[in-house]
Amino acid sequence: MANAVSTAGMNLLYCVEAVAGTRPTSGYTIVPGCKAIPALFNDPNTLQSTPLSATKNHTYIDGLGDSGGAISVTVNDYPAFRTKWAACLTAYGNLADGKQMWFEVAYPEGSNLDSFYFPGKPLALGFGGAEVDSVLENNANILPQGDYLFAAASTATISG
Repeated sequence: MANAVSTAGMNLLYCVEAVAGTRPTSGYTIVPGCKAIPALFNDPNTLQSTPLSATKNHTYIDGLGDSGGAISVTVNDYPAFRTKWAACLTAYGNLADGKQMWFEVAYPEGSNLDSFYFPGKPLALGFGGAEVDSVLENNANILPQGDYLFAAASTATISG
């Protein structure tokens, strides 16, 4: 038996908090056409704390994690994607009363892995570039707005 999980069936989703400060657990909307999601929040900083008395090795303490700025998700650029992304931008623009938008990276059904969540701000689309004889792609950029967590997959997903 293989000890691996396929990426087939993974999704990126978003949802607005119903109650400020409470991550939604249902009602997420799929961002359609996602082709590649980068590694997220993998680069923790370390701060050198070596005292002058050390003679052999440096010592370190934990610093802040770094998402590297905006997260760039590669997507197929087609009308249904653009419509859903525009709806995501509108939902973010309508946030009020301290509410946030959450993004979920959902693993394939049956993988038995918790989803990856983070609050973020979707950014307007640019031109993703073009090449001869290739699929038109774009980058859906998301600016992280807080800490991430792993938790059970959301339920009652709205299809993309």
